[in-house]
Amino acid sequence: MNVRRRRISGIPAIAIAAATALGLGTLSACSDTASAANTDKFDVVAAFYPLQYLAEQIGGSHVHVTSLTKPGQEPHDLEISAQQTAALGESDAVLYLKNLQPAVDDAVGQSEVKTKIDAASLTTEEKHGNEVGGHAATHDTSKNEELAGLDPHIWLDPVRYAQVAEGVGKAFEKADPKNAADYKTNTAALVKKLDALDTEFKTGLANTKTKVFITTHAAFGYLAERYGLTEEAINGLDPESEPSAKRVKDLEKMAKADGVTTVFYETLVSDKTAKTIAADANLKTDVLDPIEGITKKSRGKDYFSVQQANLKALQTALGTK
Repeated sequence: MNVRRRRISGIPAIAIAAATALGLGTLSACSDTASAANTDKFDVVAAFYPLQYLAEQIGGSHVHVTSLTKPGQEPHDLEISAQQTAALGESDAVLYLKNLQPAVDDAVGQSEVKTKIDAASLTTEEKHGNEVGGHAATHDTSKNEELAGLDPHIWLDPVRYAQVAEGVGKAFEKADPKNAADYKTNTAALVKKLDALDTEFKTGLANTKTKVFITTHAAFGYLAERYGLTEEAINGLDPESEPSAKRVKDLEKMAKADGVTTVFYETLVSDKTAKTIAADANLKTDVLDPIEGITKKSRGKDYFSVQQANLKALQTALGTK
């Protein structure tokens, strides 16, 4: 992921607050993503959709959940408004994924919120190589060299997502003990559904004509690894980076050799590159959704329905035997 995000630095807090009060804060989010504090429920701020969904499913009626990333917004580009920062500080818990959204990491680090849940710490992350023959990934936003290069898209692997769910459930139980029994029950139900989804993918992708697929965004490394597939990404982890001419030629050659039929693109980013490469290589295009947000364009209303749409798309592209 490149560092194209604009930072607001050196601006006095009072100036930011004044700008917000005057309605001049250009980075303010929609009202449904801005304030999570001071309700009579357990107030949770989630960084973006996959974590919002976990919090809602596990918390049920006991939680009030808001997301820092509004529907349709590319989460990698998120900037935090003064209003969101204030709401974060007044919430009961924050659920985020370290090294995915630097602005969120900064806000969480400076916040006094009691319960800080880093989803990345609840499962294992891996580096996914950027060589041809392996999915591209250059994720260098971390200041810690040991963390640089780690692929953050853990939620696309149902097994890892279930591990995160279990960790979130335990954190909710500890932070809001009076509702611990319900959190435990809800977590178990969610994990059961994720186990069933894992079985669907495992069975559905066991016998395909090819195991290779091309995507514009290197978001599916964990999913590919889990089910014995190979993701070839046009871009790296940054969905809007431009591929080199050599990479495009290599992909076209590989597509022919491996019987690839489809170039996948995603709903939140332009499909121009995918369509150009597909046309040059005489391939089809289709959507493979990284589920970073749910919009009207999404092929489903929630995590599970979009994942099932992803499975069908992969089965069609890979050729189910």
